[in-house]
Amino acid sequence: MAKDHPDIGFDRELEDLPPELRWREWMRRIEAVLFASASPVPTGDLARVVGQGASVELLIEDLAVALSERPYEIARVSDAWTLRTRPAYAPAIRAVADLGDQELDPREFDVAVLAAIAYHQPITREGLKDIFGKEISRDLIGRLHARNLITTGPRAPRRGAPYTFVTTEQFLVAFGLESLRDLPDREQLEDAGLTEG
Repeated sequence: MAKDHPDIGFDRELEDLPPELRWREWMRRIEAVLFASASPVPTGDLARVVGQGASVELLIEDLAVALSERPYEIARVSDAWTLRTRPAYAPAIRAVADLGDQELDPREFDVAVLAAIAYHQPITREGLKDIFGKEISRDLIGRLHARNLITTGPRAPRRGAPYTFVTTEQFLVAFGLESLRDLPDREQLEDAGLTEG
């Protein structure tokens, strides 16, 4: 997200404010940046709107507390931050709001392929074929790519150097994950009845 704009006239330090008001203003700045951003904002970028030496992590902790009664929350995605609606409000939003193409509703097999990519990345189409026992269409891969849930990874180190596929930051956002470590393990999937034991 970082833009290389000069900070002409931008007072990061706010030295004319008492410490408590300065802290509150830095929290508001972080909230405003997250609110305006279409994608998660890296911690380093957030540091550009607060005073030198101010802890972005502590500001975010305080902001999370301040937002505890709001219908949205601050969430970590990798080393970045975003605002997202709390899950309890999803039905109300779907009932009224125009979500455009934001709402994730892929086909069941698309989700299975996406899960295979998430758990086995980087993986080729041939690797996906081995998992599912059938060819995975370019159209399916294209749908996942168009939704920015996957992207191409490193070329596989074998004959023809086929492309591999990996999940994206948008994948983490769409499924409410901070990192790939938050994916359920096989035992959790079995307990939920989503895989065979």
